[in-house]
Amino acid sequence: MNMIEGFIKKESTAGVLLIIVTIIAILLENSSLSPIYNSILHTHVEIRFGNLQIAKPFLLWVNDGMMAVFFFLIGLEVKREVLEGHLSSLKQVALPAIAALGGMMIPALIFALINQDHSFAIKGWAIPTATDIAFALGILSLLGNRVPVSLKLFLMALAIIDDLGAIVIIALFYTADLSTVSITISFICLVILFIMNKIGVTRKTAFILVGTILWVSVLKSGVHATLAGVALAFMIPLNSTDKDGRKFSMAKEMEHDLHYWVAFLILPLFAFVNAGVDLKGISLDDMLGTVPMGIMLGLFIGKQAGVFGFSWLAIKFKIASLPQDSSWIQLYGVAVLTGIGFTMSLFIDSLAYDDTQIYHYADKLAILIGSFLSGIVGYLILRFSKKSVQNQH
Repeated sequence: MNMIEGFIKKESTAGVLLIIVTIIAILLENSSLSPIYNSILHTHVEIRFGNLQIAKPFLLWVNDGMMAVFFFLIGLEVKREVLEGHLSSLKQVALPAIAALGGMMIPALIFALINQDHSFAIKGWAIPTATDIAFALGILSLLGNRVPVSLKLFLMALAIIDDLGAIVIIALFYTADLSTVSITISFICLVILFIMNKIGVTRKTAFILVGTILWVSVLKSGVHATLAGVALAFMIPLNSTDKDGRKFSMAKEMEHDLHYWVAFLILPLFAFVNAGVDLKGISLDDMLGTVPMGIMLGLFIGKQAGVFGFSWLAIKFKIASLPQDSSWIQLYGVAVLTGIGFTMSLFIDSLAYDDTQIYHYADKLAILIGSFLSGIVGYLILRFSKKSVQNQH
């Protein structure tokens, strides 16, 4: 279990860093330094190759570019877990998969019911369906051995499946008008990557080069650019043999190399450019609007109801079993923690409302409130819950 504990320790450190960066962003946005903060976000950065031009503000370079690397890492994790990890058998995947399904359905339903009469607002139905793995595992790590390893594995698997669900949602519901030419180039890139995988290409640079072309074509296609990261990850070989006959895993090496960059640079940078909420412009009436209420209730009530309710049904109908050495109250505490949407919710929010401030930052503040409330309540439940009888021995 050393590898798992090490992973959780890194995630907890990353979670603390995200909190610090979020506070800094909010302070900057609400201070005399606000003009400087906003000028950084909207500084135009341009890359040109002949007639091909990509010009975007820094905010979108982070959201469309750096987050593609984050989704690439998620893709690598999903592939490894499905092929040989904690999602590789039906017995292992049953409980977290069913729980994740409930954790996406119920929050979306709550948001949709509250916003059903508002055609623009309803676009944000997927915002409260997300779980931030760094924050959630970070809080679990603070509890030490009060929480059995089986529950940490359950949360890890659930969050990974949750991320996979987010990828599907983005692909199906958050795409613009499609460019046939760009889609064709993307498809050709995927075919080339698939062939490279099958014929045993072992150079990372070759995959990165084709992957970069894939990202640019997806960016220009109307499909969200982050999906290129996932597609590329699925094409990276899990097991390879180099010219000297040495066996190695390109996917695992890339996952290991990228984890620190994503945890300690990309996600904090994402939080910095997206979490700067202008509190001066938000009133109580704004927070009682249908979108903020849908987000807060979806994250805090919907996630725990969906995850725990679906888990309870799966266990009662003997489709799955309660994680080893854990109790029902501990499972409920973990279910509450899944309401920490944070980075993933902020990301989907930026897609749903196209970074417009039509809700005067109330939508982003609602994500922060729902996430922090879930984190605090989940921590308190787990902190003061008794260990199961088995876990006491």
